[in-house]
Amino acid sequence: MKLEVVTIGTELLLGLTPDTNAAELGRALAAAGIEVVRHSSVADRPEAIRAAVADALDRTGFVITTGGLGPTRDDMTKHAVAELFGKSLQLNEAVLRSLEERFRRLGRTMPAINRSQAEVPTGATVLPNPRGTAPGLWIEQHGRVVVLLPGVPSEMRGLLVEEVLPRLATRGSGLVIRSRTVRTTGIAESALAERVGAIEDVIAPVTLAYLPSTDGVDLRATAWQLPENEVERRLDAIVSLLHERAGEHWYGDDGADLAATVLQQLRTRKTRLAVAESCTGGLLGGRITAIPGSSDVFAGGVVAYDDAVKRQMLDVSASLLDTYGAVSEDVARAMVVGALHRFGVGAGLAVTGIAGPSGGSSEKPVGTVWLAAAFGGQTRALKRIFPGDRSEIRARAAQAALDLMRRLIGETHS
Repeated sequence: MKLEVVTIGTELLLGLTPDTNAAELGRALAAAGIEVVRHSSVADRPEAIRAAVADALDRTGFVITTGGLGPTRDDMTKHAVAELFGKSLQLNEAVLRSLEERFRRLGRTMPAINRSQAEVPTGATVLPNPRGTAPGLWIEQHGRVVVLLPGVPSEMRGLLVEEVLPRLATRGSGLVIRSRTVRTTGIAESALAERVGAIEDVIAPVTLAYLPSTDGVDLRATAWQLPENEVERRLDAIVSLLHERAGEHWYGDDGADLAATVLQQLRTRKTRLAVAESCTGGLLGGRITAIPGSSDVFAGGVVAYDDAVKRQMLDVSASLLDTYGAVSEDVARAMVVGALHRFGVGAGLAVTGIAGPSGGSSEKPVGTVWLAAAFGGQTRALKRIFPGDRSEIRARAAQAALDLMRRLIGETHS
């Protein structure tokens, strides 16, 4: 089964609100074996809504919309779609009673403006919304269907799971769409593509998408329109092949977090961790402490942004700073040793760099970062020059530091 998604809201086009509903719909529908062939976003204008829904209906005959079902003047979706189907709006007493009861439970009087949310196109099926005031609507005529869902993400998600997907299941072919993700880091997208090659030709019908970010490059494998018992077998095969071809750059699958991977490595080896940060300013420690249970491994860290803090808290000598500068291999190594001694732990990470936008030079351009990792009596240092703006450089540096530790642990215990 194929359909289109139309997300409605001027705020989406202005970039003021991320369109999370489209992503949520894409994932949930694909898991149910339904292919979203096109997604469009339009402003809160009736002519734009009518045109987008009409065009989508002409292509697939089935459309899901989100947004524009509230009680205010800019909520026009219901009116535009009713007009498109040649239907009038009528007050639905059951919906009205539900709305009034909802406000009573909240200890409030229902504003008169909310009464419009009980108006339903003739012949439409009401999809009850226990999470909000705007019910969903299922409008079907001559084999063409438009499903109207509210724009509030939690309300949309609830109606999708509880009302829409069960109805769609009765129309499905029994074939499903599934995706799996292989996470890599420390390798550029083009270099990874060379390693992976034309893997889709090996295991069809599976497609592969490259998704670069500050964490690295995710490989998203999607198996299309296969029986339930076949789809996982195909995905297992392609994921295994991706692990092999990504090699040392692979660190986990699906929602894996590199910080969690490193913590588990250290937990297994009963080793505690400390960090010393300069340009990342606590971001590395933040990545680590975002993982539940990190306290049994992570001892703490020092944000040594000023050179005086590097000297006083990490025992980095003034001569090293004067001779090589704060952004150097010697200082990174001294910082990690200082963290080990300060916290009395067996593993340490250090980051020092130039995040920009100023402060660079021809010898050390913006994006230059030195990383150091210590574990098992060994220390590794690595220089990287990262692209991007200040926030991207800092994020890449934190990820690279974690990856350096992951690799050092692997080498030490290989």
